[in-house]
Amino acid sequence: MSVSYWQDSGFGKKVTKDVVIIGGGFAGLSTAYWMQKEDPSMKIALVEKYEIGDGASGRNAGFITCGSVEHFNRLVEKHGREEAASIWGFSETNLNLLKENIICDDEEDYLFEHNGSFSLASTETEFKELQASAELMNSFDINVERVVAEDIKKRLGAEGFVGGIKYVDDATVHPLKMLQGIRKKIEQTGDSVEFFEHHEVAKIETENGNKLVYTKKNRIEAPVVVYATNGYSPLVNDFFADKIFPTRGQILMTESVPKFMEAACYANFVLDYFRQLPTGEMLIGGFRQLQKDVETGYSDQTTDTIQSALEEFLQTHIPAVRKAKITHRWSGIMGFSVDGQPMVGALPTDPQLYFVGGFTAHGVGLAFNSGKTLVDAMFGRKVPDWISAKRLG
Repeated sequence: MSVSYWQDSGFGKKVTKDVVIIGGGFAGLSTAYWMQKEDPSMKIALVEKYEIGDGASGRNAGFITCGSVEHFNRLVEKHGREEAASIWGFSETNLNLLKENIICDDEEDYLFEHNGSFSLASTETEFKELQASAELMNSFDINVERVVAEDIKKRLGAEGFVGGIKYVDDATVHPLKMLQGIRKKIEQTGDSVEFFEHHEVAKIETENGNKLVYTKKNRIEAPVVVYATNGYSPLVNDFFADKIFPTRGQILMTESVPKFMEAACYANFVLDYFRQLPTGEMLIGGFRQLQKDVETGYSDQTTDTIQSALEEFLQTHIPAVRKAKITHRWSGIMGFSVDGQPMVGALPTDPQLYFVGGFTAHGVGLAFNSGKTLVDAMFGRKVPDWISAKRLG
């Protein structure tokens, strides 16, 4: 945010806290949740430009999937067996932590379904890779199932796929309701976290050894600041310019139809994704590969090219929704990291500035545990090398 001379009112009153967290999405609220658990007496300010969940956390597809943006075989090729197992286990822990701490016995309130997810292949080449990946995953004792075209048509109501695999332990959720659930748990625990919505950050300065976070309404002083801004991180600090890249994802949703899908699905090497909600609506997103040059930056507009491709996919592959009315179209800005993995740590030039982000389209499946991991790092506990920002130099 920039502030003109005419708008400058002295940035309002001064507020003193122990920590300021910038960003009101999954990363920010998760960090606040685990920080409050670490020390209930710590005074925390959570600052959000608009309202909680206005960014990608309230605009994604609600997939709580294990692993990362790549199929498991590629993860092993890139990271080796030990590190790939650690990355996969991290996301499994993320889901378990959400179930134990947030979702609990309120699955219906969050539209939570623990039904797994499918990766579908439209060509024999992709199916062969998926089968090889499944075989490799079995060697790691990861619960995965192979499916053929007949299974896909019967269990998913989908046509035009030659086969696929099912990740048995994946889940889906209403992402904004779950985010609100994290906030509710924070507020039930005590008053140590204060939420500052509609407080866009203008600048951060150092004064008397502390940080001063300026918004149009307040100046918040604290010894520590956490950037939980994900795709917007390059806007708040130049450090992220070559580490986290803003990437737009587009989605459309249809009206409710009778339930026919067993679980959520990925297709086209995880670039496209679709699911049917428990309430019957059909959601589909992806196809950013059609306009890679356009699907970057901070505009949250939709485009005719990608929206048309989403519609065509439904018409081609999902007969049950061919006549269903489209009710919503939207987009959101994700943060893609330079190597595909999230990052936590402190700026090498300023140990008072911490950060968590770079979820690469898997924020719901990674952010809750990433917030916990950042708190571990802040309190001197060892974190995995593959998520530590130290790996980036």
